[in-house]
Amino acid sequence: MTTRVERDSMGEVEVSEEVLWGAQTQRAVDNFAISGSPMPRRFVVALLLTKACAAQANRALGRLPENVANAIMISAEQLLEDPAVMRHFPVDVFQTGSGTSTNMNANEVLAYLASQKLGKRVSANDQVNMGQSSNDVIPSCIHISAAMALADDLIPALEHLSEQIGLRSKECATVVKTGRTHLMDAVPVTLGQSLGAWATQIDQVIRNLNTCRPMLQSLAQGGTAVGTGLNSHPEFSVTFCDKLSDRTGLTFTPAENFMAHIATQDVVVSLSGQLKTLAVALIKISNDLRWMNAGPMTGFGEIELAPLQPGSSIMPGKVNPVIPEAVLQAATQVIGNDAAITAAAASGNFELNVMLPLIARNLLENIKLLSNSSRALADKAIATFRVNHDRINDTLSRNPILATALNPVIGYMEASEIARIAYVQKRSIIDVAEENTSLSREELEILLDPTRLTRAHRD
Repeated sequence: MTTRVERDSMGEVEVSEEVLWGAQTQRAVDNFAISGSPMPRRFVVALLLTKACAAQANRALGRLPENVANAIMISAEQLLEDPAVMRHFPVDVFQTGSGTSTNMNANEVLAYLASQKLGKRVSANDQVNMGQSSNDVIPSCIHISAAMALADDLIPALEHLSEQIGLRSKECATVVKTGRTHLMDAVPVTLGQSLGAWATQIDQVIRNLNTCRPMLQSLAQGGTAVGTGLNSHPEFSVTFCDKLSDRTGLTFTPAENFMAHIATQDVVVSLSGQLKTLAVALIKISNDLRWMNAGPMTGFGEIELAPLQPGSSIMPGKVNPVIPEAVLQAATQVIGNDAAITAAAASGNFELNVMLPLIARNLLENIKLLSNSSRALADKAIATFRVNHDRINDTLSRNPILATALNPVIGYMEASEIARIAYVQKRSIIDVAEENTSLSREELEILLDPTRLTRAHRD
């Protein structure tokens, strides 16, 4: 392997001729052999956009020569269009807590490419990183990458999931089934009502995520090292956000207080909490699907999920609810990642949080897991399940809890006895009630009509 010599403030480092980075990136590669996983691609994209927009802003403010700024911007665009861009960003997630190594990785790669384009040296620190610090760049990139992931992936996925649930809810509006509390028989509901509750869960998350977006799209950029803006042009933060907003189509603004955005990750903790809420909702929906699908002979068997693959290597004919199970695992991982984000965000000391790469990695993984899970659940489980009407009607007719409807007429105690007899004798409530009350069959048919019981507030 042929090498070249790169220099930083600590001295000389040998770097392969085949790579674009410099001394500080190489030191990081050598020092942080921890997980073998680099920062997420979406984060790197946000970082490159930040560098391009910073160069554009510094050019507009007269601080960076036009030819140098253009070379940096063109180099950033070249990397953004490169499908193999990640080969230039090898630094491990588990690195210095400010993410300085990743920031310098971008500075060095862009400086190398820009130098080639200009035919003269472009400085990684003085020009690519002009008016910036890792301490405002990395928190800003966390916000930028998460905001783009919400806009591009998660919110559209949730809207699609809500739409699919809503369609099936309308289709199943007249399917009356046994309700369940404590996993035990309860008064009737419609399958449409159950699905409607799921849709409400998802819609609430969408509203809450949209509430988080303005704060998420406020940036630390311009605060530099500790939030005072040292070495940054007074108008840099506003100009930078204008350029970034034009580039992404999202509205980014300077933080009201740069120090708060650099020293803390409170905005991300709030967002992560909403992602955890979504994970909990997906777990609820997935488990309901699994229970209703359970069987096919000895479980509830109220629906049949689409058969997607063989379920056993030893039991012929077995088919499992694989999509809900995959979603359950992804959602559980989200909850674990949220716990790590919470602990990491509590590690802000004085003017800087020192677990930023971990926060970035976990936050973006959670958005990715939830986006993909929502689409899989919508398209491969909810849109395709088949209702088992015979099974639903059979169990509904034998549900002793229908006796609840008799409470206002004969009282709780007498209704309880009728339910007990029906359960012990495995008979229908209407037959037992006809024998043990003065109510006529016609009156009982009205009182015990399962469909009427699902719309108690409308009848």
